[in-house]
Amino acid sequence: MADTGFVRVADISEIPPGEMKAVKVGIQEVLLVNVAGVIHACDNWCNHQRYRLSAGDVDGEEVRCDLHGSKFNVVTGEATNPPATEPMKIFEVRLDGSDVLIRP
Repeated sequence: MADTGFVRVADISEIPPGEMKAVKVGIQEVLLVNVAGVIHACDNWCNHQRYRLSAGDVDGEEVRCDLHGSKFNVVTGEATNPPATEPMKIFEVRLDGSDVLIRP
């Protein structure tokens, strides 16, 4: 089987709808967010002042950084509330049964 570049990072049962979970892939920290049953993956670091987004809140498609209130859309990566203005990195996600896979 060819290497697809995807890595198993969690079981879907670990991330209920409306919740998030931070995982480490090598040296990278990735935030998994369950939006209405669909898993999304993004960088776990706010690009405004490098603070973990997993310390904040999730509301629908948005995560909020606890440090200064920046918000990001986890589907598109777009910064939706200042002070952050740059989009964040998002990762491709696949499910294999109950396994959550991402391409880092």
